[in-house]
Amino acid sequence: MERRDFLASLAALRLAANLDAQTSGGMIYRNLGSTGERVSAIGLGGYHMGVPREESESIRLVRSAVDRGITFLDNSCDYHEGGSEIRMGKALKDGYRKRVFLMTKYNGRTRAMAAKQIDESLRRLQVDTIDLIQLHENIRMEDPDRFFAKGGALEAVLAAKQAGKVRYIGFTGHKDPSIHLKMLDVAAQHKFHFDTCQMPLNVLDYHFRSFTHQVVPRLVKEGIAVLGMKPIAIGNVLRAGVATPIECLHYALNLPTSVVITGCESMERVDQAIEAARTFKPLSAQQLQAIVSKTKVAAMTGNFEPFKTTTQFDGTTRDPQSMG
Repeated sequence: MERRDFLASLAALRLAANLDAQTSGGMIYRNLGSTGERVSAIGLGGYHMGVPREESESIRLVRSAVDRGITFLDNSCDYHEGGSEIRMGKALKDGYRKRVFLMTKYNGRTRAMAAKQIDESLRRLQVDTIDLIQLHENIRMEDPDRFFAKGGALEAVLAAKQAGKVRYIGFTGHKDPSIHLKMLDVAAQHKFHFDTCQMPLNVLDYHFRSFTHQVVPRLVKEGIAVLGMKPIAIGNVLRAGVATPIECLHYALNLPTSVVITGCESMERVDQAIEAARTFKPLSAQQLQAIVSKTKVAAMTGNFEPFKTTTQFDGTTRDPQSMG
């Protein structure tokens, strides 16, 4: 899609997504696709919960974020070898669990491995039910076929849903929009509807191997909640010197995203996320064009989005046994 065409269609995409955004206490709340759930437009990234040296600091970060209005919590079975889930589970004690929408991810491509990982996540998080479970790292062209195959992960997820262990089903990936589109195509062939889909959405992605252009319109059309991650491209937008953290978060919030998931390994980052929500207003076409114009040169090399161009961030590549 040409840039001018996308700029013209963005407002229509947001309207079609039916986000029905409302602000309360400085936080934005939006519809989660067609699920009927409402969640904070800023989500707390789970990987970063394992970064602080002290477990108590991770617990403090989670609870501070929730106390300030963040309700969407991200995690994964393989973040810090399960350590992020353990810390988040401890943070959700003392009444915090009922205040949040809890998501985690599994790596298993087989029914047996996916079922094992879902049960392990439930134990580490110390909960009876996970609100949203997502297939982690849909990054290979064969991943969609493995997910839907006989004896594949979908069987485990549907069984977990039937048992009340999970409520909603989605998938994630950071590599190539064509792989996401294949997952959606294979899902349609099986008459299966995902509730959510997670992908990198940032000011660099706008120009290079773009999920924004190629995947987001399809998700909106199908009523699948758009979950944006890596809004600052693991800090590389700042290293490139092409945008500020608040500009990055505002850009991602300006898309038809139900949630923008951002990593907060310190209270400073929590403050930054809250401030982005508090100050967000829909960007005019001129404001949006100003942002994407100054990011184009840095984006086109792909060097600042190594999660797309290298295997450095592919956890399932480093640990193929986790896929089963």
